Amino acid sequence: MQNILLAAMMIICATGAIAHSLLKSTIPANDAIISEVPTEVLLGFKGNIRLTRMSMTHDDHNAIKMDISGHVGFIKDYVIPIEGMGLGIYIINWRGLGADGHALNGKFSFMVE
Repeated sequence: MQNILLAAMMIICATGAIAHSLLKSTIPANDAIISEVPTEVLLGFKGNIRLTRMSMTHDDHNAIKMDISGHVGFIKDYVIPIEGMGLGIYIINWRGLGADGHALNGKFSFMVE
């Protein structure tokens, strides 16, 4: 009986993971080293997602909330303006909801030299 329950739980968890809209690509790319501070970041997801929160950290300073107010629906691709803060490491954190209602989150980073 325990084996059946364990197998059922594994199938349910695997199905949920497949249904989630994971981050497919970013510009700048994750861990990229670039020479100019970008004016925007692009996030491409495998499926539709509604971003609910984004923040940016530069060189271990406090996180700055990013303006995503222009994006209210479920879409795959986002273009978000950022405030350049000079050379250094930028970390972008995001949260959202998948079209299936599951909460999603992640982050990516890049360096400006």
